[in-house]
Amino acid sequence: MTAPAAGRSPAGRQVVVLGGSGFLGRHLSAAFRQAGADVLAVSRTAPAQRHLAPGVRALAMDLTSAGPDRLAGLLAEAGADLVVNAAGAVWGVTQGEMRRANAELVGDLVEAMAGLPDQPRLIQLGSVHEYGPGAVGGGTAESHTPAPITPYGQVKLLASDRVLAAARSGALDGVVLRIANITGPGTPPGSLLGGLAERLARLREAADPDPVLELAPLRASRDFVDVRDVVDAVLATAAAAADLVRGQVINIGSGRATPVRHAVERLIAHSKVAARLVERESGTARSDTEWQQLDIAKAGRLLGWQPHHDLDGSLGALADGTRAPIREGRNGHE
Repeated sequence: MTAPAAGRSPAGRQVVVLGGSGFLGRHLSAAFRQAGADVLAVSRTAPAQRHLAPGVRALAMDLTSAGPDRLAGLLAEAGADLVVNAAGAVWGVTQGEMRRANAELVGDLVEAMAGLPDQPRLIQLGSVHEYGPGAVGGGTAESHTPAPITPYGQVKLLASDRVLAAARSGALDGVVLRIANITGPGTPPGSLLGGLAERLARLREAADPDPVLELAPLRASRDFVDVRDVVDAVLATAAAAADLVRGQVINIGSGRATPVRHAVERLIAHSKVAARLVERESGTARSDTEWQQLDIAKAGRLLGWQPHHDLDGSLGALADGTRAPIREGRNGHE
């Protein structure tokens, strides 16, 4: 696949990664630094330097309470050429906290960036959950009208809409990447596969002769994408010419729906734990659609991007990593 005409290489650019100490943020910060960018990772609590790639600077700031003026000051002082918003909250928070961290923060960020004299590009990391139910057997394209059915999908859509409205009005150089379910090395335990990997690691340590893994019924099919492919997509978006990506929604996923039961069975196999899988009704309502599959053709056209890691390899990397588990916070992309 031939890449479209590029804008700027990351080398020498000032990149600010919001949510930079979290799961995706750490991967992004390391990749931009390796590409030659000067990277500032901003998060609620600054991590120890050993948790960041060499050369990445860290800053502690509660982004949810910073407000537009303080955010503008931060970006101006950093001389930001590019801002990647990997901040957010999904697990272990109230709906009010979820709205503040995912939607209201982005509103403050858009206001802050629109007033800067030298306007950076904003890459907003959205979610497949913004779309709501997909049509079984088909892929959801960017032209699909979003109809999210979870609180997380709803607040992520509010954030995306704010970025797109500002970009399309000319007030912001902004683009939204709508990302499938991320997996691969270091997947946080708040997610289904990350939590399962952690449980399998504990079963392995316990050396139970008859380990049982009880889960809610695994009826759904999901689009899973490796975190390393997501990072490649973000770097490609950072380099793309403004007239290609400004005001665009671009899907980033594997382009296929995998039965969740199959993913779980493969993760169990990679864990080397002979666990019996028991599916049991939990009595709680299902919270999301049964079919997620993104149409990723637009990412190929605009970014020259396509995924290179298959799900089985991602699950193997996740299982290997649980031998030294990464402790994650309560945030989503973080």
